[in-house]
Amino acid sequence: MLRLISRGLLFITTAAAVAFAQGGAPGAASRADLILTNARIYTADDTRPVVEAVAVAGNRVLFAGNASGALALKGAATRVVDLGGRTVIPGMVDAHGHVAGLGDALHIVDLTGTASYDEVVARVAERAKQTPKGQWVLGRGWDQNDWGDTRFPTHEKMTAAVPDHPVYIVRVDGHAGLANLKALQAAGVTAQTQDPSGGHIERLADGSPAGVFVDNAQGLVRRAIPRATRDDVKKSIVDAVTEAQRWGLTGVHDAGAGATELDVYEELAKSGQLKLRIYAMISDNAATIDTWIKRGPLMDGYNGTLWVRSIKLYADGALGSRGAALLEPYRDDPKNIGLLVSAPAHIQDVAMRALKAGFQINTHAIGDRGNRLVLDAYEAALKAVPTADHRFRIEHAQILSYDDIPRFASLGVIPSMQASHQTSDMYWAEARLGAGRLLGAYAWRSLLNTGVVVPNGSDFPVEKVNPLISFHSAVSRQDARDWPPGGWYPAERMTRDEALKAMTIWPAYAAFQEKVLGSLTPGKYADFVVLDQDIMRCPAELILQTKVLQTWVGGTRVYEAAP
Repeated sequence: MLRLISRGLLFITTAAAVAFAQGGAPGAASRADLILTNARIYTADDTRPVVEAVAVAGNRVLFAGNASGALALKGAATRVVDLGGRTVIPGMVDAHGHVAGLGDALHIVDLTGTASYDEVVARVAERAKQTPKGQWVLGRGWDQNDWGDTRFPTHEKMTAAVPDHPVYIVRVDGHAGLANLKALQAAGVTAQTQDPSGGHIERLADGSPAGVFVDNAQGLVRRAIPRATRDDVKKSIVDAVTEAQRWGLTGVHDAGAGATELDVYEELAKSGQLKLRIYAMISDNAATIDTWIKRGPLMDGYNGTLWVRSIKLYADGALGSRGAALLEPYRDDPKNIGLLVSAPAHIQDVAMRALKAGFQINTHAIGDRGNRLVLDAYEAALKAVPTADHRFRIEHAQILSYDDIPRFASLGVIPSMQASHQTSDMYWAEARLGAGRLLGAYAWRSLLNTGVVVPNGSDFPVEKVNPLISFHSAVSRQDARDWPPGGWYPAERMTRDEALKAMTIWPAYAAFQEKVLGSLTPGKYADFVVLDQDIMRCPAELILQTKVLQTWVGGTRVYEAAP
């Protein structure tokens, strides 16, 4: 009883604090603009994890508790919504996505789910028929690991099917791409073109480019593709925001925004058009980084829609394209240990500058060597510039040496992971790595047991936008067909409570936002999602059948499913 009373007092005290902030007095909290009742509401707040009603004033949570307490805040203009027993969770946040990339993917050739290179060629050829001769045809989403022949494709079939358009199609992970002959000619890439640092050109027997470019080598072709205009970027971002809202996302950590994207975000935020909370990571571009370090971090900007206080760096490539940097060679490519796309000294240097200027560093690292080198660089930077609450992150942290797992906690580094990568990669990961290294692969439980948090994401458009895919993967270690039975290395599963936090309060913490976002706690922004079933209690095999009925950002409904 005492515990229940203390929890109630905490919520009453918090509501009173909100009233003070709004110019009121204790016991005279503002009237609610919106009250949700008749729902099972998961707050992601450990002081009161499940409530039956929430009251909202303006764009903030005013009260979370029982129905009578919420209705006591009802005024003449209050809107009361009876949710008919539905489930409510805090707004879901993707801790690692690519917003403009998602918008682009909605308009180029979608190659996800292709079962063969022939199917890829057919989709591209169909788009070419609708495209004026000579214009580029772009696509994304192919994965040779899903084909009968899992070798990288070569350009000849694509060149024969699409001879009059330059074609560049990006692999699902974004770390490799395939060009046809017209694109190779446009880019001036020949047998004499050397592999750039941190990149690899696949070659035919005569030394000429086979068509596939890995990691930094992609720049050799991309330099020839017409640059997107600012209007193109703006359209991609607007379209991506709409798509994200449809899946219950109220925020995204945009993992690598260039100067144009940052400018568009600020324009949309200033005008009130940005209905998604963006935590933008500045891309690794010297001029853009210099500009923002001189300007300083932007936090909780424009009514809580935009944060720019982190920098995105890259250590290595991806596992699927064998660019992830490994301590030992790939099992299925014994001469290959992957690629370092940035020098560790660069990561250390930028990290030191960031610490002095109040910015966070979030570095892409997938292989065990890539992760170790990033941890080493962070350790050196923190020794040079000691900082108590830096919250440096490693994005992906997919393959870890077991010796390095405790280092995340000891250094205060956050592993920002994507559970859906595990269920996408598990079919072929052992072929790449061997069974021994899988013990440190996608090791959420091992990391959680050290005391760190593990914010979850999707890496869209690498994976699908739907955040419940990662939620399901986190708790089951199974794919959408519930394979394998019992889960893939099931000892690494999360609990459902952890999986909910991994897409709500833990992303907030990873972005220094936990005081204003991440839980349905009085005083925080009123971001929440209404679901048609209870993902915290339904059988795991039903989680992916869950539908998002409504998405609310700051007390405003931004998405509602059709009846």
